[in-house]
Amino acid sequence: MKKEPKYIMIKNQIMSWILEGRIVPGEKINSENELVKIFSASRYTVRQAIGELVHEGWLYREQGSGTYCAHRKNNESALKNKKTIGVITTYLSDYIFPSIIRGIESYLTEKGYALVLASTNNDTNLEEKCLQNMIDRKVDGLIVEPTKSSNSNPNIHYYLNLEKIGIPYLMINQFYSEITPPRMLLDDELGEFLATEHLIKLHHKKIMGIFKNDDYQGINRMKGFLKAFRTYELPFLPEFLLTYTTETADAMMKDKVIQILRSPNRPTAIVCYNDEIAMKILDITRQLNLHVPNDLSIVGFDDSHLAETSDVKLTSIKHPKMQMGIDAAKWIVARVEHKKGRETEDIKVYKPELIVRTSTKSLNKED
Repeated sequence: MKKEPKYIMIKNQIMSWILEGRIVPGEKINSENELVKIFSASRYTVRQAIGELVHEGWLYREQGSGTYCAHRKNNESALKNKKTIGVITTYLSDYIFPSIIRGIESYLTEKGYALVLASTNNDTNLEEKCLQNMIDRKVDGLIVEPTKSSNSNPNIHYYLNLEKIGIPYLMINQFYSEITPPRMLLDDELGEFLATEHLIKLHHKKIMGIFKNDDYQGINRMKGFLKAFRTYELPFLPEFLLTYTTETADAMMKDKVIQILRSPNRPTAIVCYNDEIAMKILDITRQLNLHVPNDLSIVGFDDSHLAETSDVKLTSIKHPKMQMGIDAAKWIVARVEHKKGRETEDIKVYKPELIVRTSTKSLNKED
């Protein structure tokens, strides 16, 4: 791989400092001598990097005074003819995300706004690049689905910088607890309580739960699962609680789930983090010659398009998807236009709904 020129590395680092808010508009940057020492580079290389940043509008020079961070929003006012909203989600092209994005896009188009999309692939390093790009493009507002929300996030300073430079942002599906931002989310705990309660009312006692634990959706859904056991005073079997991360999902399925379902003491029902996991469980049951729902009942979450694609239709918890997208777009437009009202309330929590299909079945009371 061709090595990046030193001046490009210096240029990108200074841009990163600006995007992170370490250098604010109007602030004087380090002198040439200081930058030479910081980057262990020649004066010519530093000047080349600074020259490009000045040419591109990131910096400006004042004769006899030094080099300063530019007010870039004022430098490209032509872009203001059409306001732009950025949207960063963990994924773009699959599962429930196209529906959310369609909702956002439908309202933004109606209001004459442009839309810029980005995906983190649930990777905080990619999230950083997405945030840098959105700030660089001078978006007027930002809608973000957090990446690995239950972990400490290394990009919090970007969100604080958004606040500092006056770009409103909204988080959907979950939020970073370090900054408690405006947000729209489903009541995940109640949703998984309803899913588990449904199985309990069908006389299932040996119920397994499978939850993602690197986002708060999974943590809260696990809470709802356990709350149902307490509410109905049902004995809880710790071996029937499985957790996984983005990176360990496949290994968990191949190892633990197959092992448990091959056991003579297997569960009679499984509640899943989402419909994707539920479909993987359904595939495993076919490998093991188990019949759903006669041998095993399965409940998904999100009521995605997957819920009805198989011959077995998934019982699932409905996610507001399209409506959340519309509501998020209404909120961000109102904030950009400095309007007040119900649509600018900082917290909106959607109530979940259980959609019952053919993947669940009642047991005899004595089973």
